[in-house]
Amino acid sequence: MAATAVMVGITLPGSAGAGESRGQERSAAAGAAQQDAVPKDAVVEAAPEEGEKGVGSDPLTDDEMERAEKIALRGDVRMSARDVEGDRGPQLLSSNLSEADPTEAADAERPRRAEIVYYDYKDDALVTKTVNLDTGKVEDTDTSHGVQPPASRDELAEAAQLLIADPLGKDLKSDYKNAMGKELTSPGQLRLSAFVFHKETVEQLPAGLAKCGEHRCLSLVSKVVNGPWIDTRDLIVDLSARTVTRLR
Repeated sequence: MAATAVMVGITLPGSAGAGESRGQERSAAAGAAQQDAVPKDAVVEAAPEEGEKGVGSDPLTDDEMERAEKIALRGDVRMSARDVEGDRGPQLLSSNLSEADPTEAADAERPRRAEIVYYDYKDDALVTKTVNLDTGKVEDTDTSHGVQPPASRDELAEAAQLLIADPLGKDLKSDYKNAMGKELTSPGQLRLSAFVFHKETVEQLPAGLAKCGEHRCLSLVSKVVNGPWIDTRDLIVDLSARTVTRLR
């Protein structure tokens, strides 16, 4: 009896200590888990080096794009065409890898081609040149009228510049000054996008927009840099005629 009592007296404290130890272990494990759950500092890795030439259906590299654009501008187009500002040479709209010709060999053997798209403001013509990057030659040139793809960044800037300078731009300038407390003088003060204007969507077409479609006409969407939107969608800029017309 005495021996049993002693054993009990010794064993009970030992059991309590083991429970505390297990509780401490669980707390430590939970703390470690919480630490693991905290996101580590992000590490920005350098972009992989871009080769001079892409492979297969890879997008054009910068070198390929620059080379293709130079090749496409060889010949009469550089001298005869005009860009959105009226300077010599056509307005570059886009440079992309040309779609593969299904009649040719497998990807590994198929030549890479670039499709360079220009707008010639002198003739209001869309000019598309297909450049074979293996041979360095223009394989095909397509010229079309009445085709109006999305506007380039340079065209957006020029349209905004024409709007700012035009009397119809007074509301845009007034709204900008009210929002920012200073004058609007440059397209760089706005974030711009645009819709190509289709005259067929308007019932009562102003006379100034009669040639849109044949001419390159844009409906600008304007937002103040670090500021509000300003509604300019009813002001149509004819980049070909360099005029601004209000829809209503």
